[in-house]
Amino acid sequence: MSKKIVVAMSGGVDSSFTAHLLQTKGYEVIGVYMKFHPREEYHQKNIANIEKVAKHLGIEYHLLDRTKEFQERVYQPFVDGYVAGLTPNPCAMCNRVMKFTELIEFADRLGVEKVATGHYAKTDGKFIYEATDKSKDQSYFLFNLKKEFLPRIIFPLGDWHKEDVKKEAMKIPLLKSIAEQKESSEICFVETNYIDVLKEHTEVEMPGEVVDTHGKVIGEHKGYMHYTIGKRKGFRLFKAHQPHYVLDIIPHKNRIVVGTKEQLEKRQIILRGLNMFLDQKEFDCYIKIRYRTHKVPCHVKIDGSVASVTLKEPVYGVAKGQAGVFYDEEKVLGGGWIV
Repeated sequence: MSKKIVVAMSGGVDSSFTAHLLQTKGYEVIGVYMKFHPREEYHQKNIANIEKVAKHLGIEYHLLDRTKEFQERVYQPFVDGYVAGLTPNPCAMCNRVMKFTELIEFADRLGVEKVATGHYAKTDGKFIYEATDKSKDQSYFLFNLKKEFLPRIIFPLGDWHKEDVKKEAMKIPLLKSIAEQKESSEICFVETNYIDVLKEHTEVEMPGEVVDTHGKVIGEHKGYMHYTIGKRKGFRLFKAHQPHYVLDIIPHKNRIVVGTKEQLEKRQIILRGLNMFLDQKEFDCYIKIRYRTHKVPCHVKIDGSVASVTLKEPVYGVAKGQAGVFYDEEKVLGGGWIV
């Protein structure tokens, strides 16, 4: 008797190959496509791909329209975050409050225990782990998953390299056309860049003052939402002989504070809104402060839902609103939001 599993399908090569892979392992695959935003062209292409894959595999698939919930739980907080001078991480938030929650709830309605996605990550039911393919690893974005979900999740691509997934998909006529398509952007609702999204909801082009750490006006910028901590371009200084970096954003004054790389250095970080897989309140580990950065050794003290992190080497470009994720080598211990 085959085991049932619900697979989140996006219409891309990773989730399509995931469905194929699970079927070859004896699972009865049920596909589900979750519509999160109103970009119709985007959805039409994806759904057309899913229909072809479902027909090829002989599986049923379902469409869930969750645009209203996504708007409230992810999209609006993303816009509000930038307005507040933060650098939000919508993918990590979405994985918790939308994607996996909706996937598990849908599986529950069908009476199915296991769910799967095409993420490059691993889990043993207790922790999340980095994928074998470090260049595609998505464990950073999964730190926020509810602990009770982990025993029900399978990541079939955790041991795969992306190039091998594409290579194998190219051997299957139907998946070949999907493998040849251009990959979607990291943030599904951002077509070009985040500024274009913000422009639909708020005033972005607002020339303002650039100040130094003493509050002295030393230049001008095009609107504070264009900047994130650590950025060194896109603003004009009246006179400067060395590179200057954004150190802070003051939204209510439409100001950005700039300084030298040394002034950008941080050795202490505070995280709030923790989601921990590890139960300890004090420990040594590594932390990653952005997706495409290396892990830094640190000491962590947790009090309630707040973590005080002491870094054992300096980091640069620590942005409020981003995720800080704790690792023990490849194991994700948990994380929170930088404040």
